[in-house]
Amino acid sequence: MKIAIVTMSDRASAGIYEDKSGKEIEAYLSENIKNDYEIIYKLIPDDYDKIVSTLKELVEMECCLIMTTGGTGPAPRDVTPEATKEVIEKELPGFGELMRMHSLKYVPTAILARGTAGIVNKSFILNLPGSPKAIRENLEAVFPAIPYAIDLIEGDFIDSDIAFRPKKK
Repeated sequence: MKIAIVTMSDRASAGIYEDKSGKEIEAYLSENIKNDYEIIYKLIPDDYDKIVSTLKELVEMECCLIMTTGGTGPAPRDVTPEATKEVIEKELPGFGELMRMHSLKYVPTAILARGTAGIVNKSFILNLPGSPKAIRENLEAVFPAIPYAIDLIEGDFIDSDIAFRPKKK
């Protein structure tokens, strides 16, 4: 099973500072996924075409889960949601809605977040904010639904104690 983490940051990709956001996603996954998986990590600038090509590459590599961090705000260089919508076949807006609602408990600026989620082939793509603290808060809200979403698109099985799967009749 392959899981991708993609950090969008002009400064981190230029080596100006360390990517703590990608590491936070990796830590959360290691705490909550019980089966074996391979992490594919990408650190790229906030560039629309680069984001699109990277997401397409990861879909072709058959990553069942692609988690992005960064580029979800209102600044001119924040283009991750637009690039994601270019790649996905179906948008799942409830993930972005829940992340914003959940984050509003912590900061009033959560309303500025534009992250979304969607599917393409057997890959689920989720846009997370760039702050490590906000990443963990958002994943606590939405991760329980992700394994089942991947089940529905016939992707790899993610074994997790916090995953919600409807009981079979």
